[in-house]
Amino acid sequence: MANNEKALPDFRSKRMGSFNWSGFRTLYEKEVRRYCKVFGQTVGAPVVTTLMFMMIFTLALGGSGRYIGEMPYAVFLAPGLIIMSILQNSFANTSSSIIGSKMQGNIVDILLAPLGAKEIAIGYALGGITRGLMVGIFVMIAMSFMTEINFTHIWAIFYFGISGAMMLSLLGVMTGIWGQRFDQTSAISNFVIMPLSFLSGTFYSIDRLSGMWYTISQLNPFFYLIDGFRYGFTGHAEANLNTGIIYILSINIILWIVCYKMFKSGYKLRA
Repeated sequence: MANNEKALPDFRSKRMGSFNWSGFRTLYEKEVRRYCKVFGQTVGAPVVTTLMFMMIFTLALGGSGRYIGEMPYAVFLAPGLIIMSILQNSFANTSSSIIGSKMQGNIVDILLAPLGAKEIAIGYALGGITRGLMVGIFVMIAMSFMTEINFTHIWAIFYFGISGAMMLSLLGVMTGIWGQRFDQTSAISNFVIMPLSFLSGTFYSIDRLSGMWYTISQLNPFFYLIDGFRYGFTGHAEANLNTGIIYILSINIILWIVCYKMFKSGYKLRA
């Protein structure tokens, strides 16, 4: 090679070693900028929708004078709505991002970049987690003007909030890789995410349930997320917290492994 010629950068070397931090950061920033460009749609609209739920159940349906045990209904309801918004938006971000890239044909730009499967999976997942938590923070701030918000156990708020965002973000990654059209991701959201959210004790105490429905609620991972998150605000939990911690951690490990394997194998990503 002539002395005045510059050697081409060996992008493959960036894949070797422990972790491509530069590539991971670039992918994560891309995801955050993507939804921040339409902030009103991706963050503002979910906040307004969640506040409408709060107003309907506490004002229009007479919930302002109701109690769950010795707890005002609004205080009981607020944490459930906050984490429900976190879960739904974490899923929406990753699933829509990947399915959109597949439909537009630019997913190949990610696959050909000097990124390994773990960098891609973590980059997409962290982007979804960030959006979910961002929506949750704005919802919490807005609800503080409507009802009392106490931070009783900060560790529970952080653990169940971040773990829930991670679980739905990883599920969104799997859905985006599996799906070929937006209506398929909408089907998962409408027929899986939404029912699990509504039937998890968000609007009611599962102590009111009996028999089969109580057993089903005990198997619903969304119940443990909402119950643990609510414990962080109210100090009251309906289930064993250690069971919820282990259950959610196990699910996240399984989802992470599946997402990693899907990117590693190129499942439904490579022509």
